[in-house]
Amino acid sequence: MEGLPDMELRWSTADVRNSWQECTRIVIGDLYSADGAPLPMCGRSALKRAISAWTDEGLTPMIGIELEAYAFQKNAGGEIVPYDAPGAVVYGTGPGTDPLGFNDAIWAKAEELGFRLDVITAEFDKPQFEYTLTFDHALKAVDDIVLFRHMAREIALGFGIILTFMPKPLPDVGGSGMHINFSFQDAQGKNALPTPEGMSGADTLSDLARGCIAGLVHHAGLAGLVAPSALSYKRLQPASLSGYWKNWGGDHRNVTTRVSEDGGAKARLEHRMADASANPYTAVAAVLQAALLGFKNGYDLPPKETGDGFENTDATTGVATDLAAAMYALEADTALRTAVGEMLVDNQIFMRRIEAEKTARMDPAALRDFYLHFI
Repeated sequence: MEGLPDMELRWSTADVRNSWQECTRIVIGDLYSADGAPLPMCGRSALKRAISAWTDEGLTPMIGIELEAYAFQKNAGGEIVPYDAPGAVVYGTGPGTDPLGFNDAIWAKAEELGFRLDVITAEFDKPQFEYTLTFDHALKAVDDIVLFRHMAREIALGFGIILTFMPKPLPDVGGSGMHINFSFQDAQGKNALPTPEGMSGADTLSDLARGCIAGLVHHAGLAGLVAPSALSYKRLQPASLSGYWKNWGGDHRNVTTRVSEDGGAKARLEHRMADASANPYTAVAAVLQAALLGFKNGYDLPPKETGDGFENTDATTGVATDLAAAMYALEADTALRTAVGEMLVDNQIFMRRIEAEKTARMDPAALRDFYLHFI
């Protein structure tokens, strides 16, 4: 209500990159208000604050993000329908999985531009795909995932494919997440998550890992930041491999925080609640700040999940059941709001409550149409 004043993007010439578009360069920066003050709603600045808070503990956050997406195309009648990939199977590649080869084009351009890809593969439901970039320092990892996602959608459009990262574009199959994997480097550049003996896994947690997991369980209200659309709560359901429950476990895809069974340099935690309707900067900032609150405040860690997550679950509570309830849970978590940034979180709550009102009575098909144009 201040007349929509200008904001300013500040960036370094050293950060200018080549783009996937001809005759175009691209850069990411931080937002400032016209009077020169950092803009409180800037998600990238929120992530920098989270990184700095961990650096004060002598640790450097490392991030790896897995994106899931569905591919659609228009049929002869102009309707948007799922991409015809008759041979698609989970973890599959090749012509049966991607007859047009748009993912090959995405990989080639990503390599040309210096993105460090680990995987492009078919996911569990067809035509669903997973895109995973290599672990990196937190800010670079999120900068890269933001640009990669934008690039992937535009390259796919050149093949007539609508690549959507929305959380639940089809009502009868699984949703798409944005899994946030993280670890920390110590002052010697070594992974700080494993126990001093170098072991890892859910039964040999270090104090650092226990604190991070406890913080993420305790601050499940972060769903309002990492899953911030009405469709997010069509995905976040019990027995859906989606991060619904307030729980954690080992090599278990039906828990919200998953402990890697890898040890040493590969030890990591995976938070499975987020989806790509979230601002990736804000989402990663929220995960890191919730983990830090647990580490610094010594929250009690509940027992690890022993149920299968389909027919039985130890956890008795989950996240909010809809977007409106998620905003109330986020508003009530004052510690997390303060850590992430009160004005950023309050702005999120204000905007998403308007969205919740608009979408409250829509069926899943109408919700897909509502979101398809911008996610």
